[in-house]
Amino acid sequence: MSDTAIRVERLSKQYHIGGVQKQYKRLDEKVVDILYSPFRRARRLLSGAAASAAELEETIWALKDVSFEIKSGEVVGVIGRNGAGKSTLLKILSRITEPTEGYADIYGRVGSLLEVGTGFHPELTGRENIFLNGAILGMKKHEIERKFDEIVEFAEISKFIDTPVKHYSSGMYVRLAFSVAAHLEPEMLLVDEVLAVGDIAFQKKCLGKMGDVAQQGRTVLFVSHNMGLMQTLCQRGIFLAEGRVAADAPIADAVAAYLRTLDDAEAVNLVERSDRQGRGLVRLTNLEIFNGDGEATNTLVSGKPARFVFHLSGVMKGLSCVFTIFNQLGQRLVLFKSDAPGTEDVYDPSLGSTFICDLDELWLLPGHYRINVLIRGGNEWQDFLEAAASFDVQPGQMRGRLLKPYKEVSISMPHRWTLPIAQ
Repeated sequence: MSDTAIRVERLSKQYHIGGVQKQYKRLDEKVVDILYSPFRRARRLLSGAAASAAELEETIWALKDVSFEIKSGEVVGVIGRNGAGKSTLLKILSRITEPTEGYADIYGRVGSLLEVGTGFHPELTGRENIFLNGAILGMKKHEIERKFDEIVEFAEISKFIDTPVKHYSSGMYVRLAFSVAAHLEPEMLLVDEVLAVGDIAFQKKCLGKMGDVAQQGRTVLFVSHNMGLMQTLCQRGIFLAEGRVAADAPIADAVAAYLRTLDDAEAVNLVERSDRQGRGLVRLTNLEIFNGDGEATNTLVSGKPARFVFHLSGVMKGLSCVFTIFNQLGQRLVLFKSDAPGTEDVYDPSLGSTFICDLDELWLLPGHYRINVLIRGGNEWQDFLEAAASFDVQPGQMRGRLLKPYKEVSISMPHRWTLPIAQ
């Protein structure tokens, strides 16, 4: 009997994407545009702007010629940058969407947790959704009943189990969805980064459960941007880049290949970056880092001041800047939001479209760090760039205390000791 759990052969998924929606002031403008549309399409074909009628529609390949095989009992991490095709792959394996080309064979029962509420009927209660999901997995009623109390206890929602799930918070959704997926004894568990929605304590609980599932010999396919977590949980990594398999290797090697692509992205001028997401009415054009002496640099010192300057292409209503600092393994360390006001914030209209964030003391220990930047405006994402910049931190002092690198720690904080003996 074959020990193959998942076999994927030349899997491809194409999506049609729409262009910018035209705005019409009068009905006659819309009618004229519709009448002239066929002539514009013909002109594009005759001029060579499109080689065929199909090319008149803008499409993207979320996945292209993806092939791999996963054995029963393997714990595999799927890694890649935003838009690489990770979630699309899991949706195809979960039979939520169909591939455009190729195929994926699944040998066994699949439990999946891809998006908050996936597989739940909002009008049904938590209890009813547990039985519904179990039935979808092909389980008998007595099998689901045997696991019911364990599912509810793990999810910590006993008070709300007979409440329609449309009234659940996102955290409650995640707790119940993960509990159902993990406890109804699927041969395979597919988990996207949706676990980030839950609280820290429940995330740890879920990861422990995933470890138990793996030890029971069941197959786990896990998507995350946390490379430290990936290397702890997985033995093998599949690295997707622009919808293709860029590496299929032991997890440490796959992570190394992924991190190299982030370094490559940082070498490209921000204005020329094509891997950005968002509406695009306002974009990040430059990111400068300054040390405590006001010098532009990519090397900062622990415990010393730092300044981050974000230059945007323009201004609009409700404009804000959010940036997140990650360590080398992709673990999120700290988040800064310009729209979360503080008493020391100041308004300077002379800045135009520039945001400045000053840190009096850099609490990062020596190491290498990356910055993701999100620009919001008009209640929409205008621009998002992963690895918009990176910087190194050298050893320094924080209020007289020497700061040195530690293997599994990235942040220090000002503190005092009261000691029983002199050191």
